[in-house]
Amino acid sequence: MRMNSSAAVFPALVVLGLSLAGCGDKKPDEKKAAERPVATMRVHYAPISPERSFVAIVRPRIESDLGFRVPGKVAKRLVDTGQAVVAGQLLAILDETDLRLQREQAEAELRSATRTMAQVEADEQRQTELRQKGFVSEAVLDRIRAAAEEARGRKARAERSVELARNAIDYAALKADATGVVTATMVEAGQVVAAGQPAIRVARLEEKEAVVAIPESQIDRVKSSVAWLVLWSRPSKGYRATLRELSPSADAATRTYNARFSLSEADADMQLGMTGTLTLADSRGERVAKLPLSALYNQGAGPSLWVVDDKGALRLTPVEVSSYESSSVLIRSGVEEGARVVTLGVQKLDAGQRVRIVEQGQ
Repeated sequence: MRMNSSAAVFPALVVLGLSLAGCGDKKPDEKKAAERPVATMRVHYAPISPERSFVAIVRPRIESDLGFRVPGKVAKRLVDTGQAVVAGQLLAILDETDLRLQREQAEAELRSATRTMAQVEADEQRQTELRQKGFVSEAVLDRIRAAAEEARGRKARAERSVELARNAIDYAALKADATGVVTATMVEAGQVVAAGQPAIRVARLEEKEAVVAIPESQIDRVKSSVAWLVLWSRPSKGYRATLRELSPSADAATRTYNARFSLSEADADMQLGMTGTLTLADSRGERVAKLPLSALYNQGAGPSLWVVDDKGALRLTPVEVSSYESSSVLIRSGVEEGARVVTLGVQKLDAGQRVRIVEQGQ
């Protein structure tokens, strides 16, 4: 009887031990299965419109082609390209030989007209006195008065001719109309030029601009963006730029629009012809985080995101949405920079649940 009892108890103990061992092994498996794998990505805030950069060239605000106001032969050119000039400085002169002859001719005409007018006025005075005494008729007096008026008109024309001849001599000297720098010389000594023909180009230094070629896809943006210029020779310094002029038509060859930006902060370091980078940024300065639409969770309490910490714990965080796109959402605020959020299966998660992080690229 004792042997039979021992034999019966031993198998029962073995079975009970195996059952307890099996229960101990099952708990870690159940815990591991409870950690749901979730796809996540990091939150990164960036400007709502990415910055765009263009190559810019520094040009003067005003660049004038100066020319002689009278035709003639260039006697001497007194400046060269790149030379700084001041207002009133002599740039080039014409041969004045013919101009002086024209002035002398005009002066001779004036002297003749003056003598003729004096004689006719004297005759008019005498005929007026004789008419008062009844010695001449009214018709004779009218002819004398008409001759006097013609003589006075001839003298006035001669005076204007003298003034024009004197001005022509002054116009034979080409002078700078403002302080600046010579950017081009189009005439040489001995060349015969016409009136108004460009001779010397002078750029004023008071105002400088950045000239940029804008593609047609960026026309609307360039009108509302904030711009600044960084010279390649001075990469550590930037200049604020303001759009002043946008060409209404595209260049036939490049299909780009010429834009000119005023540089109110230009200094001596900025020289004409320098090259730089002009950057356009969103004027509102708004920064948003772009996430997939599948990351957004909303059950009537407003849009939210599931935020995962480093230990895999979930936290539901309300967010402010800036706008929606076809497959993404732009978040304005609510989550911090660099936070990890769940991007898939957000409807199947619960607060406090442990998850296994699967990192997903941007």
